[in-house]
Amino acid sequence: MSKAFVKENDSDFEEEDDIPDPSPKGVKNYITPAGFKALQDELKQLRRVERPKVVEIVSWAAGNGDRSENGDYIYGKKRLREIDRRMRFLLKRMEAAEIVDPAAQPNKDRVYFGATVTYADEEENERTFRIVGIDEADLDRGEVSWVSPIARALLKSEIGDVVEVRTPRGPQSVEVTKISYETR
Repeated sequence: MSKAFVKENDSDFEEEDDIPDPSPKGVKNYITPAGFKALQDELKQLRRVERPKVVEIVSWAAGNGDRSENGDYIYGKKRLREIDRRMRFLLKRMEAAEIVDPAAQPNKDRVYFGATVTYADEEENERTFRIVGIDEADLDRGEVSWVSPIARALLKSEIGDVVEVRTPRGPQSVEVTKISYETR
């Protein structure tokens, strides 16, 4: 059938290539076991709960006739595209994931992936954060990505080491005061 007789919008067909990759080029997608499980849980929720609900709504709305002015149908189709895009993103991230268990770290005296680090800045303010994967970083929970400037500066340092961190206000010296590898 000629495309002239079919009402289709090219934006309805999104390619997988338009999914942004949050990892810098050439960098592995390290992730903790808990972070990988969170990705799996989100995918399972989308696949088994959210998508079937939206498909049901779209099917019901499509049966109501005129789709051009049917809000449930239009919104449902848009939501389906969003869900499918997120599912493709999650699958792609899980395929590229390299699971690293912080508890299995043999050298717990140095800062590596999965470490919970406490450091003191030049004003003696102490801060604590955990170094995690790109997909699981959440500053509100005290988790930073291993590719963040603070994590990169502290990698391989030991307690008592003073390292320089690039901040928006310029370089700042921080001292590592505590390192632990707890599992969450």
